[in-house]
This record gives sequence, C-alpha cells and structure tokens, in this order.
Amino acid sequence: MAGKRVGCMKTDWARLAGCILLCEAAGAIGAIATFSSISTWYVPLVKPDFAPPNWVFGPAWTLLYLLMGVALYLVWMQGWQKPAVRNAVAVFGVQLLLNGLWSFLFFGLHSPLLALLDIVLLLAAIVWTMKAFWGVSRMAAYLLVPYLLWVVFATALNVAIWRLNP
Repeated sequence: MAGKRVGCMKTDWARLAGCILLCEAAGAIGAIATFSSISTWYVPLVKPDFAPPNWVFGPAWTLLYLLMGVALYLVWMQGWQKPAVRNAVAVFGVQLLLNGLWSFLFFGLHSPLLALLDIVLLLAAIVWTMKAFWGVSRMAAYLLVPYLLWVVFATALNVAIWRLNP
C-alpha cells in the first residue's frame, strides 16, 4: 500500500520525500557557496536597515524548500503522462536551477550585480512556475506564494546591497 488517502489521492510517501529532498538538496548545494563567504565577505558588507539577522535565512529557506517540494509532489501526482504536468515540472526545474545559481553568483563570485540579474530571472521563473502549477494543481500554486514573497524581499535586499557596496 502506497500510503493513506489525502483528499482524492493516496499519499505516495516515497515520492513526497523525494520531491522534498530534491528541493532541500538544491538549497544545500547553494549553501556550499554561502557558508564559506558569510564571515569573510558578507558580514563586512554594508546592508540596509531591513536586512534580517543571518540566522533567519537558514530556517526560512528550509521551510520554503519544504513547501516547494510539496508543491512539486502535488503536481507530479496528477499524472506524468499529462503534458501539462510534464511542462509544469520542467518549468519548476528551471526556477530551481536559477535559485541555486543565485548563491554561487552572490556568495561564490561575490557579485551582487550578477546575482541581481539572476534573481530577476528567478522571479519571472517563479511566476511562470506558479502559472504552470495553477493549471495542474491550484494548491501547488498557492504553496509557492511564500516563496515568491520571500524572493521579492530577497530581490530588494540584493538591490540594496548592490547599491550600498559599489
């Protein structure tokens, strides 16, 4: 038995875990570039007054990657044979790559400008993903709202750091 019923479908715990782990792994890969630069490069930067303390980012991203994984699972469970599902998953993959790339551009290359260009593309990709998810699972699209809002905030923070640190 795959799992217990949720709504009209059974929960496939292995698939759900795989989707969540995929998203969390993307965050962990991005963290590789981040950790080595926090104390040496990021801390001395001039930051805007609205910048949260560094400890906020880990829990926030962990939760966001969890929600992203659940959203991906909800879409995937609608049937891989459906073109709308395959398209939505592909679009999700694009935004996940842009998400991971941001850490390497900002922290790895120490380039707020390149990271800003990436995060603008990421915002567009998140909206595109939400639109694709909406056609397959509205709940999945709703689960990405906190992610979109956080990335809007992160974009403002990225812009401010870029402007304050010429």
